[in-house]
Amino acid sequence: MDAEYFEHCRMAVLDRERLGDGGIGTLSEKTVHSVLKQYISRSLSCQEIKVGTFFADVMIDGHIFEIQTRQFNKLRRKLDYFLKDHPVTVVYPLAARNYLRWVSPETGEISASHKSPKIGNPLAVFAELYRIRPFLAEQNFSLKIVMMDTEEYRLLDGYSRDKKKGATKCDRLPLSLVAEYDIETPADYMMLLPAELPDTFTAKEFAKLARIPLSLAQTALLLLSELSVVIRIGKEGNSYLYELAV
Repeated sequence: MDAEYFEHCRMAVLDRERLGDGGIGTLSEKTVHSVLKQYISRSLSCQEIKVGTFFADVMIDGHIFEIQTRQFNKLRRKLDYFLKDHPVTVVYPLAARNYLRWVSPETGEISASHKSPKIGNPLAVFAELYRIRPFLAEQNFSLKIVMMDTEEYRLLDGYSRDKKKGATKCDRLPLSLVAEYDIETPADYMMLLPAELPDTFTAKEFAKLARIPLSLAQTALLLLSELSVVIRIGKEGNSYLYELAV
């Protein structure tokens, strides 16, 4: 993790946006994506490299990096092609703390920043990893979770009286780098798990200790079982029992 260089990349991208003729949400590429491309590549010459019929976000010495904020299913065709000949790291940006600003579509006025009560959890990545489940055990596959504080801009164009429900999300600006998790082998997923896990546990116990919804805990344990990070050893009532395998 290089917080100083991340800040350099953040300011460089924001300066480019200020020099452009657009405003919030008008870029063809969202700001978090742009900053991470610069942060990972360190050179424009490594960005948007054509590989067969696809373009890689970043390619360094044959190693491909694909930055995806959500909808990992859109990566399936690329992964199927890239992984045959190249190591591929999927980069997942995640907000540790998020600050929200509202933008008036009529005047362009931007509200003061309000901190969201939600705190990002790296285990959120499992909801997206499920969408690319067949590729997780591939030798050439790896994952990088980049946690950062962010500032999100939304238009006041929703359907509720205050125009906030269903509002359009314009852009999300990175504020600072908080943490990085590099998952290069299945055993590396251990760093995402709660340190307080008992010797055996259910999905409900896992969810409570990890502070995540039960549905996400069940998805995570399914994938971790397939990757032999946890083992399903039996049942306790109607619940499966798990233990760590590594």
